Amino acid sequence: MFLTAELFKLVTMSAPSEKHTVGLFVTCLVDLFRPSVGFAAVKLLEDNGCAVAVPRAQTCCGQPAHNAGDKKNAQDLAKQTIQALEGFEFVVAPSGSCAGMIKKHYPTLFAESDPWKKRADNLAAKTYELISFLTDVLKVKKVEAQLQGTATYHDSCSGLRELGIKNQPRKLLKTVKGLTVKEASQPEACCGFGGLFSIKYPDISNAIVTAKTDDLESTQADIVLGGDLGCLMNIAGKLKRQDSNLQVRHVAEVLAGMTDKPAIGEGEG
Repeated sequence: MFLTAELFKLVTMSAPSEKHTVGLFVTCLVDLFRPSVGFAAVKLLEDNGCAVAVPRAQTCCGQPAHNAGDKKNAQDLAKQTIQALEGFEFVVAPSGSCAGMIKKHYPTLFAESDPWKKRADNLAAKTYELISFLTDVLKVKKVEAQLQGTATYHDSCSGLRELGIKNQPRKLLKTVKGLTVKEASQPEACCGFGGLFSIKYPDISNAIVTAKTDDLESTQADIVLGGDLGCLMNIAGKLKRQDSNLQVRHVAEVLAGMTDKPAIGEGEG
């Protein structure tokens, strides 16, 4: 992974024992499409006293294979992820879907008699989505960030339904100076991405994301925030096709004060 290599150069494990040791699971989409989310995650973790490392051996979490019923490849990818990350006190991912795969589905991939079952259970027990880790484990109550404007928040299906992530990002966003958060009428409604779902059922996916973007635009917010890049890319793509001016960003970028880069789907120019 390109970003993993870049982060590996920049991130060094700190020595003091009082720091939590965190293995950052970058995720494929962050690595390939939105590296700034990875750097924002590192900043948030380090600013709150964590020693962060980015193992080179990580690749995909195996979720696409698992969702497609390809158990063999899902197991192989899970084993590789377990080996890369099991040595850390905590594992953190800036994605509810990837964190959910490791935390909820890895333990189901292996039989009770399989030695990998216990290793999967152990990794699952210490894996967290980024914002929930900050608020629920580190007990972070505020961030030192500012952004003028109004934001609306999209709750991703995996983060919300598998990991219970709802209030955590909103609590921290309230502490961003200059930012107002305005709720859409259906913030918990699916965006229509669903990984392979959007590929297998494009017409249904498009109908779902159309309803989602209509709801988001009705808030008259300046920016859409969320914690899953798959959802955010899908929403941003639809907004662009509708010639909307509504911007889309990952919540970590805002909380880290790293909004100097163009929004998702925006060109460098």
